[in-house]
Order: sequence, then C-alpha cells, then structure tokens
Amino acid sequence: MPARVRAASWPGWTSRPMKALMRWLALLVLALAALQLFFALRIAAMAVIDPESSTFQRSEAWAQIAGTGRLRWRQQWVPYAELSEPLKRAVIAAEDDGFVLHDGVQWNAIGQAWERNAKAARQAHSRAPGIRGGSTITQQLAKNLLLSGERSMLRKGQELLLALLLEQLLSKRRILEIYLNSVEWGEGVFGAQAAAQHYFGKSARQLTPAEAARLAVMLPAPKRFEKAPASAYLARRTRAIVARMDSAQLP
Repeated sequence: MPARVRAASWPGWTSRPMKALMRWLALLVLALAALQLFFALRIAAMAVIDPESSTFQRSEAWAQIAGTGRLRWRQQWVPYAELSEPLKRAVIAAEDDGFVLHDGVQWNAIGQAWERNAKAARQAHSRAPGIRGGSTITQQLAKNLLLSGERSMLRKGQELLLALLLEQLLSKRRILEIYLNSVEWGEGVFGAQAAAQHYFGKSARQLTPAEAARLAVMLPAPKRFEKAPASAYLARRTRAIVARMDSAQLP
C-alpha cells in the first residue's frame, strides 16, 4: 500500500515544479518582448527627436568622474546638412563602405571578422589597429546608443537585432546624422562639431578632405590617436582614405 501511494503521488509532485518553470519561462519571454518594444519605441522617437546622450557617453562620463572627480565633455549637435560632405564620405569610406546598400548588418564581414579573430587568438597575437571587426555604422550606433560595453554573444545578438530595427525605423541619412553627432572622438569629445573644434579649431561644416579623413581614421581608437597625433599609421591611413572618398556613396 505505501508503494502505491508513492507511485500515485509522483505525477503531482513533478507537475508543480514544471508549472513553476513554465511560468518563469513565460515571464522571461514577456520581459524580453517588453525590452524589444522599449528599444523599438526609443528608436522610433529618434526619427524626430535628437538623442541627448548615449549609453556609451553616460558610461564614459561616470568613468571620468570616478577616476578624476571631474567631467570633461564637449558635444554640440549639428544637423545633417551642416556636416561637411568630405566628413560623411570619409567616415563611410573608413568605417562602412557598403553603408547605403546593406540592411544594417554585413553578414559576410561578420563571418570574416570571426575567422580572423579566431586565427589571431590561436596565434596569440594582439590585434593590429587596421583590422576591422565586421561592424557596420548602424551596428556601432546601436551598440553605443542603447547597449553596455560588455562583450558576449547575447549582447552581440541584441546589437544585430537593434541594427535591423534602426534600418527599419530610420532613414540612412538619419542614422548617419545621429552617428556623426554622438560618436567618440577623444577623451570627452563627442560628435563631429566638437571634434572639428578640438582638433582643427573650426566647425564641422568647414572640414577639408584631409581633415575629414584624419578624423575618420581616428574612430576605431580615438583616445589612442588623440595622444599620438603624429602617428605614422594615422598619416598613412589618412592618405588612403582621401584616395577612396570620392567613391563613397552618400545616403
């Protein structure tokens, strides 16, 4: 008789944890869906509202305050029409030459970057300044605007999803405008206007092709190049970007 009682009670004992697990999974799915909706609404609002700051900028601000007790910050929003054409061409040529053609993600570039990084890890070599990581301008904007700086497959997946959302909800011109006004160009230097004033003492509208190319080349490592303005790599890469700028397609 006791054995029969235990056998009869076993299904009921297993159903309770299973139901609890299913509830938690349902809550997790709802939370993820709510997060995506939140991101989508924020991106949709950016079609008409200029973002005041990005997640990356706020993180950098806190790091400055924690490290030095003060905040160094330069940023001034400039409409797309007031950004020099050479700067737009230079950034596209340097960062994402297929910008006007892709849907936010260049899948082939991601695969190539994955293979390249895996090979570098196997050989235990450090990454050279000129190696690209496969991220488009849209992906970089998604990461800087809305995500943390952690490196994980989950965050990368969220970045890809947000890049696709950006492309669906904003025009290419608007994506480039937000990117050029929010990207880091040095310690506490954000956006093209602040960068042009900081490095050349002029507005972003007045940048020459060589100046624009130099700023574009700095983007993968702006703090490093801010401290090494006479870098031979910086000069060499600037000349290469100047030569490619005319072929860069603008949105």
